Amino acid sequence: MSPALALSGRELAAALREETTARAAALTEAGRPPRLAVVVATADESSAWYVRSIARAAAKSGIACDIHDLGPDASAAALRAELARLSEDEAVHGVILQTPLPAGAALEDLASAIAPGKDVDGANPVSLGRLAARLPAFAPATAEAVVALLEHHGIELTGRHVAVVGRSTVVGKPAALLLLDRNATVTVCHSRTPDLPAVTAGADVVVAAAGRPGLITAAHVRPGAVVIDVGTNPTPEGGLVGDVDAASVTPQAGALTPVPGGVGPVTTALLLRHVVQAAE
Repeated sequence: MSPALALSGRELAAALREETTARAAALTEAGRPPRLAVVVATADESSAWYVRSIARAAAKSGIACDIHDLGPDASAAALRAELARLSEDEAVHGVILQTPLPAGAALEDLASAIAPGKDVDGANPVSLGRLAARLPAFAPATAEAVVALLEHHGIELTGRHVAVVGRSTVVGKPAALLLLDRNATVTVCHSRTPDLPAVTAGADVVVAAAGRPGLITAAHVRPGAVVIDVGTNPTPEGGLVGDVDAASVTPQAGALTPVPGGVGPVTTALLLRHVVQAAE
């Protein structure tokens, strides 16, 4: 069997950025420059790196990005107040609450303070509910990136069996909803799923979004299956590895997203497109 086709996200991300940049320029010319606000309350360096990367990408697309750093000792009340203030600020079009959060602060609780119209990363429970009801809402960008990548590479979803490994509200659950909307038959697996390989090895497409490096091996993948690796797990050397053991899966799968260079670039591009959509 030939090695798995690499499902790169770089070309799709570039196309999305080009479109977003043009739309952002039109908004700026019309006197409504798009603006993203990122609320941060952590000293975590990997989180800081991610926020800086968003700010750089936003600047390249003509989107203002303000970092509101409340410090790692910020209270849940202070975070909620800042999110509410930014939601009411007419100059701000998108609001993100970056994780991890200080002790005593939970994303599930605080995200409800983000106005749904500015909830560009789909964190507010209202956004997830609207997504489930097939009503207009911003989906979490990572979950949307999974489907966008599959569609970009011409992978048919109608009638296909997709196994989603992971049930978070950031990726697993919203990805399952978006896949259902594409007429896929979806199985959501998690840490309590007995005999995980028996479930995933029957799927046409496997989406690995459990946050566990190397979880998915050749035993989890039927020959020729498509594997989408959402994992971004830091290594001691400063690199990134996915939830898929690429060395094991590559000879078995029909197609596999690389880490980095797969879901990640598309996620950032979609997040910025959401900001422009909110401004429009």
